[in-house]
Amino acid sequence: MNQSLSALIGKRIHFIGIGGAGMSGLARIALSHGITVSGSDAKDSSVVIALSALGATVSTSHNASHVDGADLVVYSTAISANNPERVRAAELAIPILTRAAALAVLMSESKSIAVAGTHGKTTTSSMLAVALQACGADPSFAIGGTITASGSNAHRGTGEIFVAEADESDGSFIEYNPFAAIVTNVEHDHVDFFPTPESVAQAFRDFVATIKPEGFLTYCADDAGSAALASTTKNLQLLSYGVSEGADLHIDHIELMTMGSTARALWKGKTVGHIELQVPGHHNLLNAAGVLATGLNLGFGAAELLTGLGTFRGTGRRFELVGTVHGVRVIDDYGHHPTEIQVTLTAARRFAADGRLIVIFQPHRYSRTQAFAAAFAAALDVADRAILLEVYAASEKPIEGVTAKLITRQMKNGEYIPNFVEVTDSVIGMAQPGDVIMTLGAGDVSSLAPIIVDGLNRRFA
Repeated sequence: MNQSLSALIGKRIHFIGIGGAGMSGLARIALSHGITVSGSDAKDSSVVIALSALGATVSTSHNASHVDGADLVVYSTAISANNPERVRAAELAIPILTRAAALAVLMSESKSIAVAGTHGKTTTSSMLAVALQACGADPSFAIGGTITASGSNAHRGTGEIFVAEADESDGSFIEYNPFAAIVTNVEHDHVDFFPTPESVAQAFRDFVATIKPEGFLTYCADDAGSAALASTTKNLQLLSYGVSEGADLHIDHIELMTMGSTARALWKGKTVGHIELQVPGHHNLLNAAGVLATGLNLGFGAAELLTGLGTFRGTGRRFELVGTVHGVRVIDDYGHHPTEIQVTLTAARRFAADGRLIVIFQPHRYSRTQAFAAAFAAALDVADRAILLEVYAASEKPIEGVTAKLITRQMKNGEYIPNFVEVTDSVIGMAQPGDVIMTLGAGDVSSLAPIIVDGLNRRFA
């Protein structure tokens, strides 16, 4: 089968794990191209319901018969090799692609910009999509989070540019072959797949090697991992951004507010305007600088790009204000690596001002907990009180002796409460006006935020 976008028009793609953030986005884009979409997921969800409304045929179970008649099968990394639908597709000799390979096909006829990095790629890719929309470019995009303004994680645009979040977690981002890329940072994570920092660095080198020769790499000069990556990159246009002297897109005159940030932007030594964000944190100014550098190099105007960045209101689960009740603010955030938690809680501390910062953290994966327990403890101690749930396993099997207690034992303000009901009752009861309560982690801890808001409404009624 010719695996090109044009060849898929009128065909049927079956997505195993269609309810996931990345997979659902691909399904949306496939549907918009007139491709017939079917899929399966382990459970029903609002995402599955939305896809069904768009015309997809979705089953909330995995059964071998679901792939019968499909022209192509796509699976997420969460799907095991012995999944009955994967097994059946192999038996029928139906072409099978990973999510990354399928995304590469869907954007093969566009000018693709891949956004990679250990942290910040969802926010940066969302910022890029919004900034390009403000320029009238109407880009397509596939992002691992929902853009707050549009309520969507994927869109088929009328323009030539396709913005894609490039997930490094399993090394599959080498499938993309983009025209250009942004790398926000390079740090050791996903220790289940990358045993050493060097193995992560090598994966990013392999990714950069797939950028088209006529394209370019935008990298953060302030990040040691990104700078090292750029230093080994040959025969490719390089653009740097950050507060570092000599960066192609240099930011200074930085102001950090409770729910926003500003900085002057200089492009190759010349002031082009001011970045004014509605999202907090120094890290988001850096993300915006990377977007601005990329947009300018693509030929778009600084004024339009800055206007777009100024309208950006964040993405789902990235410092997302879920509700405010009687002066108590409840925020949900996806942070699950010590570095992410450090920058997120620094911003949250500023947001809390004179109030307390109370964090409910759910470690994600046993391997990550084992590798970074001390770093998690140090990062979480920024909070006035941090309550830890048990480890969210994701697809991992337990590691003997590895629990959330590995982290709390090394904390000053940590407490281990694995029971969801007990945790929510505790924070609802202790909350005072001015406090910030944050649910933090990549697992199902996010489900607690609306429960806490409802409980606060009842308490202060």
